[in-house]
Amino acid sequence: MKTFYSLTMFGIVLIASALSASRVQASETAAALPSYTESVKQVEKQLYTGKDAIKVEPQDMAVMTKAAEDLAAQMPDAGLKLGAQAADFSLKNPLGKTVRLSALLKQGPVVLTFYRGAWCPYCNLQMHQLKESLPQFKHYGASIIAITPQTPDKTVAQFNKQGYPFEVLSDLDYAVIKSYHLYWEIPAELDAAYKHAFGLDVASFNGKGRLGLPIPGTFVIDQTGVVRAAFVNTDYKKRMEPADILTALQQLPKESSKK
Repeated sequence: MKTFYSLTMFGIVLIASALSASRVQASETAAALPSYTESVKQVEKQLYTGKDAIKVEPQDMAVMTKAAEDLAAQMPDAGLKLGAQAADFSLKNPLGKTVRLSALLKQGPVVLTFYRGAWCPYCNLQMHQLKESLPQFKHYGASIIAITPQTPDKTVAQFNKQGYPFEVLSDLDYAVIKSYHLYWEIPAELDAAYKHAFGLDVASFNGKGRLGLPIPGTFVIDQTGVVRAAFVNTDYKKRMEPADILTALQQLPKESSKK
């Protein structure tokens, strides 16, 4: 956001007033963005309460709980950290067009997010909120890239239904997911529990024999390719808030943000 000050005899007062107004405007803008945390409460209410609620049997819940605990123990420090150089990549979108991170960074900062697939309600919620928030992100010249291990045909179906106005790319050999230190693989017992509890076959989305997933993560990358904000959590229900993404974009160095 550009603010122009007039250095007159009242310059100090004008500067103080302008900065105060700018902070208020930024706060109001962030407040207008959707809240992922609050929306999760509504999603879980729909999923787990009422006559159509999903019922998970104790043995399946035990498997899922153990898998979550194991993943948290195995990857306590997942994802690229602040100040790291983001790994460049080239992946195809559902239309077969090759998209390169470094090419988009020439236009402005990039919000890069990794999601598990169209089968995940928490991923769908996050994707929808990114779509809603994109106009605010664009104010800072930012674009969004979403990366998933699901096959392009599954992404096409999702894309046609939701109309995401940003790049959604398939990482079919997990190379990008691995380069951002997010890769893990569903163990056989968890795969069986998903099928039994939810009728979910992850391989039907990823492709035969492919059970690798990303730990959900979101990175704000400046135009020099440096990670300026990051949120990664082995708890797939937790994601970076749109307001936090916006704050990170607002705080980018001027030379790294297209205003």
